[in-house]
Amino acid sequence: MFQKPYRDRQKEISIISIPGLGCNKPGTYLMKLVFIWPLIGCFAAAGAAQPSAPWLSPLFAPARLSQDVRILASDEFEGRAPYTAAETKTVDYLVTQMRRAGLQPGGDIDNGKRSWIQPVRLVRSEHVSPPSASITIGGVQQTLSQGQEVVIRATLNGSSSVDIDSAPVVFIGYGVSAPERNWDDFKGVDLHGKVALVLINDPDFETGEGDFGGREMTYYGRWTYKFEEALRRGASAVFIIHETAPASYGWELVRNTDTLPLFDIERDDPASIHPQLEGWMHRDSAVTLFERAGLDFEVLKQVARTREFHPVELADARFSTSYQVNLSTVTSKNVVGRINGRVHPEESVVYVAHWDHLGIGSDDAQGDHVFNGAFDNATGVAGLLELGRRFANGPSPQRSLIFLAVTSEEKGLLGSEYYVSNPSQPLSKTAGVINIDILDPHGPARNFTSAGNPKLDLLDDLKVTAKHWGLYFAPDKNLAAGRFFRSDHFSFAKRGVPAVWFQSGNDWYHGGATAGDAEMADFYANRYHQRGDEWSPAWSFTGMARDVSILYQFGLDLANSRRWPNWGADSEFRAVRDQTAAERP
Repeated sequence: MFQKPYRDRQKEISIISIPGLGCNKPGTYLMKLVFIWPLIGCFAAAGAAQPSAPWLSPLFAPARLSQDVRILASDEFEGRAPYTAAETKTVDYLVTQMRRAGLQPGGDIDNGKRSWIQPVRLVRSEHVSPPSASITIGGVQQTLSQGQEVVIRATLNGSSSVDIDSAPVVFIGYGVSAPERNWDDFKGVDLHGKVALVLINDPDFETGEGDFGGREMTYYGRWTYKFEEALRRGASAVFIIHETAPASYGWELVRNTDTLPLFDIERDDPASIHPQLEGWMHRDSAVTLFERAGLDFEVLKQVARTREFHPVELADARFSTSYQVNLSTVTSKNVVGRINGRVHPEESVVYVAHWDHLGIGSDDAQGDHVFNGAFDNATGVAGLLELGRRFANGPSPQRSLIFLAVTSEEKGLLGSEYYVSNPSQPLSKTAGVINIDILDPHGPARNFTSAGNPKLDLLDDLKVTAKHWGLYFAPDKNLAAGRFFRSDHFSFAKRGVPAVWFQSGNDWYHGGATAGDAEMADFYANRYHQRGDEWSPAWSFTGMARDVSILYQFGLDLANSRRWPNWGADSEFRAVRDQTAAERP
């Protein structure tokens, strides 16, 4: 049930300056920690249409959100790269702000006391030299060049060397095992000691129709799933056949990214997660390989879209490779704050945002070498800190709240993956996770969106809360890109925990969707993961203040409820969640 935003008991008065709107408004008397001011006059002053939401006053001050973003995205923080001096500076700032806010430490136990820190031990793997590989068919050997025909990733299965000699090659279609969809691409095939070739995305992608949501990528279409599922069937090596449209990115991105050093969380048994070899094969190389084996790639691809598909061994094809990697360990840090629930402290609601970005690179044409990461994700961290400040100065909710600032999202969601492997609160009793990754620091929008199209009670509840603030939901426009799997909520979803990613909308009160789309198109073209992602004094942060207010109310309602949201009956994450149902009241 939606509750009106409450006002504090502690009275204070302040003058609120709203950057970018040229509007100063005297603050009203407050009834506990929050700066609240009417926005109608400010919108009118800016020439914008007036919002029609029932509650016009955001619960958070744009000025403080702006300050956190400005500091975290300053050159002084050197792009917030993990395992650098910039990490120490960033973590110190986060701990200081959480402590000042009045949160309690929620990290690991150190000397009998909870710490603010959860150390995240990571394994780093790097090729000693470019790997050599070949395929022999009919006695004729063909060399596969790294970066051209294939991309072989530095192994993460715990071994410092990989030696595969004359392994049979098997095409396994889309590599999907989905009992809830009555779909099995493996048909009992034994892949032990073999190389698996698998298509990217889902069986529905090409036609847009079928049992996997049409063009919407499911977890089964994600490359990480394909590596792991083929390993569960015994495969020694797995190559994903790259095609630009279903992958949603070109071969150059694969070549530039997956030939770099790789990281993973330190695991007791990494070989249970990673096969000896994880790699990609260029589509043209796959077509040639199938032709040499007397097979038609396109025909088999069509068959793979159906339940009738059976794995196909590529004649007498034999794959060989040998290479070494350097393995080392590094330690990064998650920062964890918490508020103990007053009635059900063992149950929790989690807010998560990643603090890391890309660090320092070479100088660009303007002499800039810092990847500041203002949008991505200083905005999310600023929202997380403000939520902590507000909750810490209000009545404790019934359930505990976790404020989780994670490392190494840009390295593959590793900080959140480590947390879900070592949670401070039981995942089975985590009612929901709210991910804050890239909030819009401009003015308010009439809508909001979320990545993907998850079948999820939590998203339905968020739509209800946002509607009380006058927002409508705008579905993801590019479901085939699989963006749902590219941020930290996904680490929780894989464990069955209901998790939602709130994203700011594009339908701006001043300029409509045209202005919002133009701004975000410019961001992704010219600033995303580039040196130009910097704080701007022109950003008003009024929209972000409103968005964080919605996330506050949404989390508060869930934390004060006895509800246990779940995934939809046909969700790939439902079965995992249901396995722990007996642990919840």
